[in-house]
Amino acid sequence: MILANIGIAVGIFIIVLFFAGIRIVRPTHRGLIERLGKYNRFANRGFNWLIPGIDRLFQINVTEVMVDAQPQEIITNDNLNARVDAQVYFKVKEDETSVKNCQYNVNNYQWQIVNLARTTLRNIIGTLTLKSANSERGKINSELQKTLRDETGSWGIEIVRTELKEIDPPKDVQETMNKVVKAENEKIAAIDFATATETMADGARRAEIKKAEGIRQAHILAAEGEAQAIKLVNEAANQYFVGNAQLLRRLETVEKAMANNAKIVVPSDSQLINVIGDLAGVLPLPKKD
Repeated sequence: MILANIGIAVGIFIIVLFFAGIRIVRPTHRGLIERLGKYNRFANRGFNWLIPGIDRLFQINVTEVMVDAQPQEIITNDNLNARVDAQVYFKVKEDETSVKNCQYNVNNYQWQIVNLARTTLRNIIGTLTLKSANSERGKINSELQKTLRDETGSWGIEIVRTELKEIDPPKDVQETMNKVVKAENEKIAAIDFATATETMADGARRAEIKKAEGIRQAHILAAEGEAQAIKLVNEAANQYFVGNAQLLRRLETVEKAMANNAKIVVPSDSQLINVIGDLAGVLPLPKKD
């Protein structure tokens, strides 16, 4: 009877001991099992069993983590204070060696990364002017990431990326920079307006030149037409009124005078045709007795 009770007690103890030693490692973690303060083995995700009171499990997150480098005042190369803040994205590598290194090669790797990022930022931005620091954010991010990778190579950590959140100058410097930018924009706008006005004026000038050339050409054509007409009239006069060109001109004068309703005073003892003839320089008709 006593042996049976002892057997039952031992069985219960073994069952309790078994369940007490069960450890479940999540897919996002990896584990290190230490036995009496010494590294014993690596714990993968899923079911793991250890001896209660003797073995101890440390779980390490292997997913990507973001830490803030925290804002700090940095003096730039042109002796201006800039408020700088950055973020670092990293993760512990999943293999056993890397997980061991992040625990045994460095104390509190997250805190170490933050301080290393702050120091590196001071070294990088301290060599740049405030203007160049704002315009070369990509370069600063690249240098920061490279330095962190080199320094954390033995920590079992992968630096995924770094992002510079802000580089803010003092308020008075920011106001001055805003005024400079505004002045530059106004200068560019004024240059563009002047260029557009000059272009419009040049177009108008060219249009006036074209218009003047058209008027000049029209006058030339009109003069040539009139000269051609005079030439034809002279040729006709020479052909049909040889030696009487002056007479033809007088006839034309009379014609124009009559067309303008000119009044002609006819003497009572004269014939109308003789008066017109006198005007044109033609001999009057003889009077009948």
